[in-house]
Amino acid sequence: MSGLWRRGAGVSDLESQRLLLRQLTVADASEFSMLRYANLAWLKPWDPTTPEGPPPTLTFKQMIREKNAAAREGTGYSWVLTLPQLHSGKPPIIGQVSVSGVQWGAARTASIGYWIDSSHAGFGLMPEACALVVDYCFGVLGLHRLEINIRPENEPSLKVVHKLGFRDEGLRRAYLHIDGQWRDHRTFALNREELDTTMLERICE
Repeated sequence: MSGLWRRGAGVSDLESQRLLLRQLTVADASEFSMLRYANLAWLKPWDPTTPEGPPPTLTFKQMIREKNAAAREGTGYSWVLTLPQLHSGKPPIIGQVSVSGVQWGAARTASIGYWIDSSHAGFGLMPEACALVVDYCFGVLGLHRLEINIRPENEPSLKVVHKLGFRDEGLRRAYLHIDGQWRDHRTFALNREELDTTMLERICE
């Protein structure tokens, strides 16, 4: 692999002027669960499901173990969003960005997914968080293509990809099982050579 990624490297912290993205830990169990519960109605229309019904429930420790294993193997990465500038001590979690479906070899591609607490939406935080992740994927991991798949009805998420400048590659019929049904998605993508700066610089111009 080109790029700086190496097996066992795990997940690095990512930081901008406003945000610190870090790995989720076992100590976050109560806070993370409460945040997800508080945003249940806000996130339900966009959350993935399966045709077979709810999968077996993982404990929080099991979920962390799986995420850590994926990062070590280079198959997936996940960060929680925090706002250290606004909070003394340990800043609260306000959302999450994940990179999944990583393919190496000839493809060098992955998908980005994200969610944010409803009270922090609309302030440009998610484009900023995604910009940090895009720069990490292209600059550190050495990936070539990133895509984001969004339901056509998800206006807040569409604003994120427009801000990032991902190109619209069209509609995928019944692409993912979301909120209990197979749902259409629009695919947005970006290749490394389409960026002549970092993504963070692009969105701050």
